[in-house]
Amino acid sequence: MNTTTKYAATALAAALGVTVLAGCGGTDGDASSSADSKTVTLVSHDSFSASKAVLEAFTKETGYEVKVLKSGDAGAALNQEILTKGSPRGDVFFGVDNTLLSRALDNGLFTPYEAKGLDRVAADTQLDSAEHRVTPVDTGDICVNYDKKYFADKKLDPPQSFDDLLKPAYKNLLVTENAATSSPGLGFLLGTVATYGETGYQDYWKKLKDNGVKVVDGWEQAYNEEFSGSAGGRKTKADRPLVVSYASSPPVEVLYAEPQPTEAPTGVATGTCFRQIEFAGLLDGAKNEAGGKALLDFLIGKRFQEDMPLNMFVNPVAKDAKLPELFTKFGETVDEPTTVAPEKIAKNREQWVQSWSSLVVK
Repeated sequence: MNTTTKYAATALAAALGVTVLAGCGGTDGDASSSADSKTVTLVSHDSFSASKAVLEAFTKETGYEVKVLKSGDAGAALNQEILTKGSPRGDVFFGVDNTLLSRALDNGLFTPYEAKGLDRVAADTQLDSAEHRVTPVDTGDICVNYDKKYFADKKLDPPQSFDDLLKPAYKNLLVTENAATSSPGLGFLLGTVATYGETGYQDYWKKLKDNGVKVVDGWEQAYNEEFSGSAGGRKTKADRPLVVSYASSPPVEVLYAEPQPTEAPTGVATGTCFRQIEFAGLLDGAKNEAGGKALLDFLIGKRFQEDMPLNMFVNPVAKDAKLPELFTKFGETVDEPTTVAPEKIAKNREQWVQSWSSLVVK
């Protein structure tokens, strides 16, 4: 997997010229200070972000200062932890999602810990509820986005489901990312596996290819260069009004537009969404185990959960956390996203991607 979830939404912010705070207590540094009882080290992918005030509140409440060690995308960060298993670079790992979860658990990276306040967390996100090796922190949905202006001008209803994308009316309109090199591309592929089954998804992709789907390497190219509904796409005169992105992309388009529009320029085809769940865990061999446990408690606390949406453009898992108005006004609620069990993904991911590549990219 090439990029983290979500977190191409953070890349969208960057594409629009916005700097997002990475946190406090230092980033990208040496993790040796974990031995200091006053410091707790969070190992993460590059898209972790939190308000400075929120991390300062954690320090005030617990006495621990958070040190963030960013380690590339989710797959790269996880690989580094597997290589240093038992002698971790930090105390807590954040960023493993349900597409990589089984790999992390099978490698024994985490020490079980039932975080305080877990009863406030949605049950359907607790994929390791029997052992509590990981704690769910956020969710995000990979979905087809559409250019509202294009469909309004054409007097054409935008697609809302996977089946719709096969209709002649949408021929040569969709751009997606390579499932072998991109997180949203993989999520979209998994969505079709969940919808059509382990044999039916191949037939679906044959039909989608016949209907003119365009495949590019990654989200940045697909969204900011090929998609006509994005700020970047409008500058490049892009001609694809459908793109695989995130349910959080429309609020981001509004947040960083100048002036801010009264309506998001893009919409979400909610029948095409794949749910990603992101987890954190106490690393086996952590030097500051007490600090790590306190940080896990904090990550699912209301203060941090309500801070996440406008920093990482993801949804909280805590049921008592309120979404910001930007999300409720311009975002889409995905009531029935597709999902695939982590152990099933772990067993079949490479085979599914190889089959997809031979059908679509050859």
